[in-house]
Amino acid sequence: MPAIPATPALTTSSDGFLLHGEPFRIISGAMHYFRVHPDLWADRLRKARLMGLNTVETYVPWNLHQPHRDGPLVLDGFLDLPRYLSLAQAEGLHVLLRPGPFICAEWDDGGLPAWLIADPDIQLRTSDPRFTEAVDHYLDVLLPPLLPHMAAAGGPVIAVQLENEYGAYGDDSAYLKHLEQSLRSRGVEELLFTCDQANPEHLSTGTLPGVLATATFGSRVERNLAELRAHQPEGPLMCAEFWIGWFDHWGGPHHVRDAADAAADLDRLLSAGASVNIYMFHGGTNFGFTNGANHKHAYEPTVTSYDYDAALTECGDPGPKYHAFREVIGRHAPVPAEPVPAPAPKLPPTTVELDRRAALLPYASTPAEPIRTEDPATMNDLGLHAGYALYRTAFKAAGDGLLHFTGGVGDRAQVFVDGAPVGVLERERHDATLPVRVPRPGATLEVLVENMGGVNYGPRIGDPKGLLGPVTFNGAPLHGWDCHPLPLDDLSGVPFHPSDATAATEPAFHRGTFEVDTPADTFLALPGWTKGQAWINGFHLGRYWNRGPQHTLYVPAPILRPGANHLVVLELHATTDTRARLTDTPDLGPEID
Repeated sequence: MPAIPATPALTTSSDGFLLHGEPFRIISGAMHYFRVHPDLWADRLRKARLMGLNTVETYVPWNLHQPHRDGPLVLDGFLDLPRYLSLAQAEGLHVLLRPGPFICAEWDDGGLPAWLIADPDIQLRTSDPRFTEAVDHYLDVLLPPLLPHMAAAGGPVIAVQLENEYGAYGDDSAYLKHLEQSLRSRGVEELLFTCDQANPEHLSTGTLPGVLATATFGSRVERNLAELRAHQPEGPLMCAEFWIGWFDHWGGPHHVRDAADAAADLDRLLSAGASVNIYMFHGGTNFGFTNGANHKHAYEPTVTSYDYDAALTECGDPGPKYHAFREVIGRHAPVPAEPVPAPAPKLPPTTVELDRRAALLPYASTPAEPIRTEDPATMNDLGLHAGYALYRTAFKAAGDGLLHFTGGVGDRAQVFVDGAPVGVLERERHDATLPVRVPRPGATLEVLVENMGGVNYGPRIGDPKGLLGPVTFNGAPLHGWDCHPLPLDDLSGVPFHPSDATAATEPAFHRGTFEVDTPADTFLALPGWTKGQAWINGFHLGRYWNRGPQHTLYVPAPILRPGANHLVVLELHATTDTRARLTDTPDLGPEID
């Protein structure tokens, strides 16, 4: 006798949700576990409950959980999703799970693995068997450890999203149907939903019959809910991404939204009887090389901070929206009587003297033998998923001329002749040509290329990185390249030496030590420095750039330790100072509403 399908914990009525058969409104907030130090998950989840949320939402980044096609699933540290789900349940919170496979999220390549998008012929986010087979294999390994945390097994996950804003990308309904069947056949019994911008075209191509449609918007509540209702005459109205802030790009402003304005729209949503997922309740940080980028008319990489002007700040302190939203939620649902948590303590201001140095370009040749190619290989072809690549060859002739990169660069290239910097090429400016003076035949050409983040939205997901074609000097091709991948995931071999107090004028690693009595949150400021990366105690904080808007990097308390701590800075250009500063206040740049 066939098994009788289980009834999901969360179901729908003609105008709302039912949880275990009782009327239920989802009041959720987004918090991505992979953007928050795992030692701080419990704190952030508690603050979610105290604001009045009954649910939290998270994406699942495929590229981190399965970094290698045939490698094991990664489920530890920042990626211990089962632990995160258990902590949410312990706090009394339900969970909305958004496993993709595409997540956008201002995340590197929208969460799609580099090994997958390296195939130039694959049709991403379609029924292309090369894509769906890879997705199915991912679900084969991802879902078994998550099924015990589904509501059907007594866990906190009450709903699972199908794809993500697919209506803005494609119209392959067979692909969406395949995803639905893939989840169901692997044991997911919970309510499935789609999420699209609230306009007829996106809702038409991004939804699937029998799957709940939800909308994304940040304002014009009545109009957007009406669009959703026109598309879906019955069932719950839900804003699955209620945008209360925005993300920032390097060279742009820091986006903020007035707390009273956002709270008024939240009140309109709840007064209309709708459910909501606040995006973001807590944004967190794009640690390491995880930030994404946008490319509409030009390439625009996202900054390291994902503060998003959220209800909880990047360091987890309640901000103006936290208090305003708590008051609004209290008009529509019970809010815990416990007091709002106070801001966490901060480390006293500290100066760090960076008194050891190691030049980058000589070091680039030491971690491994170079890959020899006739023309420069892309980072994808080098098997490099993030970081930098150094390309080295020799000029045959001397003289003044034009150095031309026929395919351009992905994403930012610093050019050196015999070790001297001669210019920078940037993808965002569509740079491809540089005037140079070659002092002698046989002079060394070195090109250091930085992957600034994979495009996370639109048709350019998967654009290659590195040098993207042959290189010519005055029209003559330069052949015979040594390609050095530099993932910078292990700095233990960097040969630091004592340095004097003079400023650096070449790409170099800098190292210093500072003392901590009691670890606490802090913010790394690098006045006088130009552009690069920073690590504390081996933990990769992310990218800094004096272009702004962001001028400090968040340092979570758990990466510090009592006693001696070590700061390493990779400066790509020059610095007028040999010191860094740890401050008690973030600087995310000049604001724009």
